[in-house]
Amino acid sequence: MQVPVLVVLPSQAPLKEAAAAFLAGADHRDALSSASVPSAVALDSSFPAVPVGSSGPGGTHAATLAPEASERFAVRGTVDVDHVSNVPTHAEGHPIFSDPAISPFLTCGGTPPVGGAGEVQQRLKTAALAARGLDGAKVAVAIMDTGINLAHLQAQPLSKDAFLDIANSWVVPGTTTTPGFHPLDHGTMCAYDVLIAAPKATLLDYPVLGSKAPGGALGGSVLSLAFKAYSQIMSSWAVSFDPNGLSRYDALVISNAWGILHPTSDFPEGHPGRYIDNPNHPFNQLVGMLVRSGADIVFAAGNCGSPCADISCSGLTTGMITGANALADVLTLAGCDTADERVGYSSQGPSIANMFQNKPDVTAYTHFQGSLVAGANAPDGGTSAACAVAAGCVAALRTRLKPSATPSAGLFDQLRATARRPPGVAAAGWNADYGFGIIDPEAVAQHFGV
Repeated sequence: MQVPVLVVLPSQAPLKEAAAAFLAGADHRDALSSASVPSAVALDSSFPAVPVGSSGPGGTHAATLAPEASERFAVRGTVDVDHVSNVPTHAEGHPIFSDPAISPFLTCGGTPPVGGAGEVQQRLKTAALAARGLDGAKVAVAIMDTGINLAHLQAQPLSKDAFLDIANSWVVPGTTTTPGFHPLDHGTMCAYDVLIAAPKATLLDYPVLGSKAPGGALGGSVLSLAFKAYSQIMSSWAVSFDPNGLSRYDALVISNAWGILHPTSDFPEGHPGRYIDNPNHPFNQLVGMLVRSGADIVFAAGNCGSPCADISCSGLTTGMITGANALADVLTLAGCDTADERVGYSSQGPSIANMFQNKPDVTAYTHFQGSLVAGANAPDGGTSAACAVAAGCVAALRTRLKPSATPSAGLFDQLRATARRPPGVAAAGWNADYGFGIIDPEAVAQHFGV
């Protein structure tokens, strides 16, 4: 069987050229074809070389991710083994990492919406935020999802002024749809939910879940697509400083309503290249570097909570917050309805072993009538909606809280510290259902005096 992998190689001229071509929007394949790759790895020419910096001191700084400066690059390929448990840890001395299937966290169950977007606005006190000038202006929010249908957004009263930065969005090679013109799906729901608290935020369309890559462990999208997207964002935001790129925004928020549905889509437990419990996986490292470069990254906790876990969880409800969703650097969202009651599918903590344990961080609203993407009686649901709502809260706060003065860690600390105590939870501090409580952006604004 052929198993998709990411291999980290030392710098060589073809890898530098391929990475530079990709980041410039040019064809990287000619340069990549000249690269020296271990014989056991069948190179995937559709995937460029992605700079991953240096392994030595200072290797986690943004400057080390410029193609000409990076000492290491990740490439994608496949290895031929008789069983996934026999995937080697290295190829000719170069480390091998997994490229598991990733999926949106779709709503489980068929219960009707609880309240609507108006109730969510009331619970978040968005009128008070707007009075403070906290509306997301000059803040970019990247929707890492299935793609955005801008016409649908602009046809809804709440999101009628939705604005998409097409030039800084992502066109996936080999696809026929372009930014803002994707089929109506999960990504449009997430974009709508961001705008509930941040109506003047600028949307960025990154359809990492809207394309298929060959060789995915379970088919569909794979982590390497998100890895490519994050590499491009990192370059535009913190490396190239193109005046027309992402660095022209005051702040950058990245909404990730996706994750690993089940551990079987990854390498077996104990493999050093596994993703779900490995802080050193190249994607997890890149997420951390982007946070340290001033971006705010928000992830959904997942829909594997008790008592009504999604069917894709195959009965697993413990340790199911995994991978980048379980990094200390990101804000991870559980879900509650507009009555502040936890939705029964919201994944509970603690996270998978070897990752940051106190996840989720906080809870945001879901299962309400909002985007109408799936029809008038279908809710914006799952921890996906909660993730997007929270990303909008972060974007609203970033209107006046600049990353240079208030880094992501400080902002997220206050979101945890000011979260409202949920009903029936007497003890202060973190708990497995709600994290530190229900998100309260107005309380954060009061704390910072903005």
